[in-house]
Amino acid sequence: MSAALEYHPFGSLLRMVVDNRGRTCPVVDKGIPLIATNCIVNSHLYPQFENVRYVSDEVYAEWFRGHPEPGDMIFVLKGTPGRVAWVPDPVGFCIAQDMVAIRADETKVYPKYMFAVLRSNAMQQEIGGLHVGSLIPHFKKGDFDDLRIPCVDPELQKYIGNQYFDLSKKIDLLHRQNKTLETMAETLFRQWFVEEAQEDWEEVTLTDVTTRITDGSHASPPTTEFGRPMASVKDMYDWGIKIGSCRRISQADYEALVLSDCRPLKNDILIAKDGSYLKHVFVADDDMDVVVLSSIAILRPNGKYHPLLLATFLKMESTRESMENIVTGAVIPRIVLKDFRKFKLLLPPKAQQDNALAAIQPLYEKCWSNDRQIRTLESLRDTLLPKLMSGEVRVRYDLEAA
Repeated sequence: MSAALEYHPFGSLLRMVVDNRGRTCPVVDKGIPLIATNCIVNSHLYPQFENVRYVSDEVYAEWFRGHPEPGDMIFVLKGTPGRVAWVPDPVGFCIAQDMVAIRADETKVYPKYMFAVLRSNAMQQEIGGLHVGSLIPHFKKGDFDDLRIPCVDPELQKYIGNQYFDLSKKIDLLHRQNKTLETMAETLFRQWFVEEAQEDWEEVTLTDVTTRITDGSHASPPTTEFGRPMASVKDMYDWGIKIGSCRRISQADYEALVLSDCRPLKNDILIAKDGSYLKHVFVADDDMDVVVLSSIAILRPNGKYHPLLLATFLKMESTRESMENIVTGAVIPRIVLKDFRKFKLLLPPKAQQDNALAAIQPLYEKCWSNDRQIRTLESLRDTLLPKLMSGEVRVRYDLEAA
């Protein structure tokens, strides 16, 4: 089978663009969710409902120029240009400024294939090279045709698109299962250690339950094309660090940072210190093959408070809200480490920690297992696409099933 590529302008492959830019709509406390650009992340198939606002039925019906339909794609234009998510059925939301809903012309391109191509590393780099603005990057709708979409023959488009989408659905299911398990763990923790907390429990600080609370390296060694991974806050996610997105440094620089204790070890707790990433907190389930920069804080528990339970406490929304007085910066919120060390909490008795751990630890172990599956599926998905397009990998498939 030939995998010859033909390049077409992005705009020429679209049947519809739903664009509500320049229209800041009135919002209400309850109603139809209004998603913003922060809800679109390439690690999830569908838009995420993160810090959403709401609009009334009247505003939904009369204010917007148009609304996305099932099978459309949400494409971000401003802030993080090029992020794209699939619109589910039913839709259940409307879209704010700084992004558009795009509808592929099925006579020219298979929609799921276009979705896979737009999310590919090569295309994300192309978009990165086309956007303008150093402070707030943006990709203009008028420049859509400057982006060239590589197209293979229609039957192969269907195969690639369906394979990519099916793998993404499996990944999305694992993400949702992890979110459910994490919510269960936090609910159990809240019941046992917040709602049923006893007056005689000792009040301690984070310093009292750790051997160290430090951040990563304040020095940023020069990067190399090949080398050892060095992570910043942008490389963190809910369950770990995306090694593939990390910058690379030389072996000598890596070893120097290991000696300065910038490498997380098993049972260390990592918490993002900066910006919108503050919610990222996780426990290292093993020694990590990465060093971290100063935007990440490392907590090393001393045995008084179990790492999984302490991390659960730090991840809770109520904890983050009570930390507001140790966060500075209006533009980029940041945890102040010297105040973070003094943050107070109640220390549950060891017997109660052990009882809670028996219920909570299996939930986290399942999350870690799911996360490993996610990483494997993502690697398979993201390496399969370019190989199929280039013809490096050839397949036989049932055209009717594709």
